[in-house]
Amino acid sequence: MKAMKTKGTDIPGREEPILGMPPTKKSGEKKTGHSAINEVVTQEYTINIHKRIHGVGFKKHTPRTFKEIWKFAVKEMRTPDVCTDTRLNNAVWAKGIRNVPYQICVWLSRKRNEDEDSTSKLYTLVTYVPVTTFKNLQTMWMRTNY
Repeated sequence: MKAMKTKGTDIPGREEPILGMPPTKKSGEKKTGHSAINEVVTQEYTINIHKRIHGVGFKKHTPRTFKEIWKFAVKEMRTPDVCTDTRLNNAVWAKGIRNVPYQICVWLSRKRNEDEDSTSKLYTLVTYVPVTTFKNLQTMWMRTNY
């Protein structure tokens, strides 16, 4: 009889299987399917800049904003290469170095890298989306094939 993973109980013969444990992987098995990380995709996000630059000195607000947008794009799209659009640059710098917007709406587009000497196959393009109000925004998700 095959031994089963069990929790220790005080009653002999009454062994309960551990629930929620994934089955163990046998050696030599490969995971089938494809990774969604390699897909070319565009998604709209609202980034809360205000919480990300809390506690930063006034003269470092806008430079830190770009670092935080870069970190957000790397985390969401899982690509180390991030390019920002010039309209995003103008929108963040519009009110100067100290007064950045509290929130900003952007499109994150994961695209194929055409540059042959780059280490990664994909890069992320961050594009500014102008919105009048941030209330009741609907998220948009697109999968592009090219």
